[in-house]
Amino acid sequence: MMTATTVPAKHRRKKRQDIVFPIVNTIILCVLMFVTLYPVINTVAYSFNDGTDALRGNIGLWPRVFSTKSYVSILQDSAVYEAAWISASKTVIITLLNIFWTGMLAFALSRREYVLRRFITVVMVLTMYINAGLIPNYLLITRTLHLGKTYWVYIIPTMFSCFNMIVIRTYIGGLPDALVESARIDGAGDIRVYWQIIFPLCMPVMATVALFVAVGSWNSWFDTYLYCGGQKHLHSLQYLLKMKLATTQASANAAKTSADALKSSTMTTPITIRCAITVISTVPILVVYPFLQKYFVTGMALGSVKG
Repeated sequence: MMTATTVPAKHRRKKRQDIVFPIVNTIILCVLMFVTLYPVINTVAYSFNDGTDALRGNIGLWPRVFSTKSYVSILQDSAVYEAAWISASKTVIITLLNIFWTGMLAFALSRREYVLRRFITVVMVLTMYINAGLIPNYLLITRTLHLGKTYWVYIIPTMFSCFNMIVIRTYIGGLPDALVESARIDGAGDIRVYWQIIFPLCMPVMATVALFVAVGSWNSWFDTYLYCGGQKHLHSLQYLLKMKLATTQASANAAKTSADALKSSTMTTPITIRCAITVISTVPILVVYPFLQKYFVTGMALGSVKG
């Protein structure tokens, strides 16, 4: 039989555990948050610091000598805004087309009644492992498809992704078959079933795939380097910023042998330009992400109700 003295002791131990665990958990999460945010804040601090002073290093969470010369040096070029429009437009178009084509094909290949679904899936998966290489791909796009030095070189080769198709198809395969069967009993065709039933339920995976595609398209610069390097009106923002960084680095190397050049470049250096470029490139994705986060929550709630 439990005595009167043992009950309070157990309650005290349980109370101590209830207090200690939240404290330890909060401390660990705060440390992880600081470790995650410190490189980001440090990069922002370097970008707003004077270039010559930044060469000394040891800048923490706040600029030692505040300066916006790095941003002025980048944003005063009118070509940056044209390149930003190219990057933004192709990112939006690629994301929408990728979701459209990839989602519809994923739905078709998820249907068990489709006879060729296994064969087509295997053929597409093989393209992920077998690649002819850079040179054949370059010849295909420039000489066969004649997409080089055109805006469509950004769109057509990237408007479908086999990996994203597999991800979406796997998600669709987890949905109840009764949804499709009941819709077909009511007379709905495949297109209506997909857009009115499957697509709303796939909003979480669609938002995830859209984020992957958008980030990849926004950060891409090598396609511009390969196919549109000589076309200034087709330069993407990432490519232009990379060239800006290379120019700044070359100027810094030349400044080592010239006192006048060193004097003229005291306000911007490669390290501050690099950090400013990182901030400029990251801000659009940070702005877009909260909107996609809303679709994550909406899609999951809709899936729980419909399912």
